[in-house]
Amino acid sequence: MKKLMKALVLLALVGMVVLSVPSVRRGVERQLYPRKYQALVEQWAQVYQLDPLLVYSFIRTESGFDPDATSTVEARGLMQMTEETFLWLRSKIAPDEDLTFGDLYDPAVSIRFGCYYLHLCMERYSNDVATAAAAYHSGWGTVDTLLQMEEHSSDGQTLKGFPYNQMHHYVEKITACYGVYTRLYGTP
Repeated sequence: MKKLMKALVLLALVGMVVLSVPSVRRGVERQLYPRKYQALVEQWAQVYQLDPLLVYSFIRTESGFDPDATSTVEARGLMQMTEETFLWLRSKIAPDEDLTFGDLYDPAVSIRFGCYYLHLCMERYSNDVATAAAAYHSGWGTVDTLLQMEEHSSDGQTLKGFPYNQMHHYVEKITACYGVYTRLYGTP
C-alpha cells in the first residue's frame, strides 16, 4: 500500500511538472476544449454572424460533442434542441425540407439549427452572451419575464443575475467555457 501511495504521489508530481510547461498545458487544454465539426461550425457561424468559439462553447456544454446526446427532457443532438423548438425553427429556415426531429442527431442539422437559434437569442438580447445563454437554456418567455423585474435587470435588456440554480449554473458554464475557448484560440 505504501508503494502504491508513493507511486501515486510521484505520478502527480510528474504530471504537475509536465503541465507547468506552457506548450504542454496548452495542448492538454486544447484536447479538453476541442474544435470538432470545425467546417460545419465555421460555416453556420458565418451564416448567422456568430463567433465560432461561442458555438463550440455551446456544443461542449450541451452535449460534450456527442452527436447522439439526448437529455432528460428529450433535447437531441450536439446543440440539444427540444422538438418544440426544432419544429418552430424548421418552419422558419427549412419549411420545404423533409427534416424530422430525429435528424437533430445529424451534426449538420444540429449545428445549423442550433446556430440559427443562438443567433436569434443573441439578436434578441443585444448580443449579451450571458442573457442569450439564459434564453437558450430556459426559453425566451422566462428571460423576458425576468427582464421586466428590477431586481434582475436594470435596463430591461440584459440580466444582471440568474435567479434559478440551473439557469445560473448553465450561464456560468457557457461564459467560462467561452472564456477558455477565447484564450486558447484567440478572438474573432
